Amino acid sequence: MTTIGDDLRRTVRGRVLTPGDEGSETARLPWARSMNQRVRAVVEVEDATDAAAVIRSARLAGLSVAPQPSGHGASAELDGTILIHTARLRGLEIRPDERLARVEAGVQWGEVLAASSKHALAGLAASSPAVSATGYSLGGGLSWFSRRYGYAANRVRALDVVDAEGARNRVTADADADLFWALRGGGGDFALVTAIEFDLFPAPQLYGGRVLWPVARAEEVLSAFRDISAAAPQELTVWFVLLRFPPLPELPGPLRGRSAVAIDAAYLGDPAEGRALLHRLERIPDVILDTRAALPVDALGSVSTEPAEPGPALWRSEVLTRLDDAAATTLLSAAIESGTVDPLVRVEVRHLGGALRVRAENEGACGHLAEPYLLVMVGDVVSPEVGEAVKERHAAISRALTPYATGRKPFNYLGYGEKAASAFPCEVLARLRDIKRRRDPDGVFRSNHPVLA
Repeated sequence: MTTIGDDLRRTVRGRVLTPGDEGSETARLPWARSMNQRVRAVVEVEDATDAAAVIRSARLAGLSVAPQPSGHGASAELDGTILIHTARLRGLEIRPDERLARVEAGVQWGEVLAASSKHALAGLAASSPAVSATGYSLGGGLSWFSRRYGYAANRVRALDVVDAEGARNRVTADADADLFWALRGGGGDFALVTAIEFDLFPAPQLYGGRVLWPVARAEEVLSAFRDISAAAPQELTVWFVLLRFPPLPELPGPLRGRSAVAIDAAYLGDPAEGRALLHRLERIPDVILDTRAALPVDALGSVSTEPAEPGPALWRSEVLTRLDDAAATTLLSAAIESGTVDPLVRVEVRHLGGALRVRAENEGACGHLAEPYLLVMVGDVVSPEVGEAVKERHAAISRALTPYATGRKPFNYLGYGEKAASAFPCEVLARLRDIKRRRDPDGVFRSNHPVLA
């Protein structure tokens, strides 16, 4: 009797793994190792032809496929699917005269910036260089540069896809407008995207980095963050960050096993101007570390030093309507207990606003984002007990900030157990569901956060 694994091995050139095969336990894991994806098979496709063959095989077998460029947005919703890894789709082309990039689904943002920076250009990159440019853009894409240029998804110009029938197509505003709209911010529930084309913009100068203090300075640092963000031009983005460092001997003594507070910043412009815009930070004593400097664009990922390797992270986010005195006090009281953010490792408030507030011409399903701040909470699930403690702290902070939160979550920031309905206004969700039912009536595609769930 043949199995789906046997069928796939006869059909595709890429590696096929089923439960019990050597390497299958690792291959099925997403970036966040805390998520358990119990899939029927994993296929590491070699190219778009392979991807189309997997979809046709899955359709015949009555199974769903879950495309996963890097696994950053996993949600443990993929049980019983065929997991398609697209990491081997490596094509990358920069067209400087057109200010356009074409990247295949396995290309990471760090690679895009390394190529585009040779022409003094950049895309609306993720804060982590390890994130897939494709998966990030399908979920909207909030960049250090989004205050100046908006959502990354709204800068996508074309997508190469494989549809639910296994046919390959090119999708643009003029060719399949509905699918073009849905894929720009609605996630991967509608087609498998093998490549995207998106705008690049001038980036001749960049200034940024982190300033770090003991956590006892959190109130002063948050006050400075509020002042800076209130007056910031669109070219400047700042984050307020509470951190807990592991007790590693290679870390400086003031950080080893302790919590700290930081400002992370990126300014798209002259370094002297950028430093002047952050002058408020100079008044806060006890600086432990200051990495601010003129940066090459391809060093953007160094600003927030996000993990470069997979780990057991669990996250939750909230969009905040304001950060006035009451909200700031509430945030610090809820996030810091006995001088630490434990069991969390990061609590961030990211400044939004600017171009994100403005309705873009021909915008995608991501729309625009009127609220000024995004709260992101992250914990590492090193044991089931710690996992429960992380969830409880997430919930406690969210409850405390309920008067200042909308309940809406950007699609890329949906966490464990959260539904796509939390990411979209009712009319947008209804349109996405209509497109899903028409374009994939048999449910061949299952994204990390299915729109029909």
